[in-house]
Amino acid sequence: MNLKKLALLTASVSMVFATSLSAKDSLMMATTTSTDNTGLLDYLAPIFEKETGTNLKWVATGTGKALKMGGNCDVDILFVHAPASEKKFIATGFGVDRKQVMYNDFVIVGPKKDPAMVNGMTPSDALQKIKTNKSNFFSRGDNSGTNKKELSLWKNANVDTKAESSWYVQTGQGMLRTINMASEKGGYTMTDRGTWIKYMSQTGDKNMMKVVVEGDKSLFNQYSVVSINKEKCANVKPELAKKFTNWVVSPTTQKTIADFRLLGQALFIPNADK
Repeated sequence: MNLKKLALLTASVSMVFATSLSAKDSLMMATTTSTDNTGLLDYLAPIFEKETGTNLKWVATGTGKALKMGGNCDVDILFVHAPASEKKFIATGFGVDRKQVMYNDFVIVGPKKDPAMVNGMTPSDALQKIKTNKSNFFSRGDNSGTNKKELSLWKNANVDTKAESSWYVQTGQGMLRTINMASEKGGYTMTDRGTWIKYMSQTGDKNMMKVVVEGDKSLFNQYSVVSINKEKCANVKPELAKKFTNWVVSPTTQKTIADFRLLGQALFIPNADK
């Protein structure tokens, strides 16, 4: 009986020790939906674990909610795409060691028939015409990095979206779901190009949407990592956050990001050295 108790005790201690090691070697990240929906993190995480011995876990949400998770000390690091909000977050003292990783661009997409006839216009002109025609526009409305950019473009176009209702629809959903809703209702929306390419790969010949506005400098979309400050959040793991930051901006990983493609197209362009 004593030997059995000893064996059970040894097994229990081993399980606790293993759990402790597992927790110690797990990095918790809050990130935007585009890094998740595109499959980029599923692509990178196994490589990161193999090369560093650290298990990467993440929650994909809008950048606004990701920043809130950082402020609540719920994660160790952020991988987001709203530079102005990131810098404000750092100013609060919760964020440290911000490093840019990669970029793509935003595009406005709409029905292939383009009922508002905005193809090739500047963002401001296109949004003004969509508003004038009262063509359906589907906004994520979730304080994500994409939503923040979209609202800034409406502001630049001198359109007050808060005053609109019938044609301006806030979905409260992620990007892929919002594109699907726009497609179903014959409307327009704005998406990052990486998620758009993912959408095209999923829909194939059934895709009823196309890019109508692209290429303007205002549509640039920067992604960066921001670590959570241990002085504000005693439970975070700055050493693992630093390990991921150094790894994701390294030349080898930057090339890995550049090689991540769908339909022969790059979803993200690395720019850690810029």
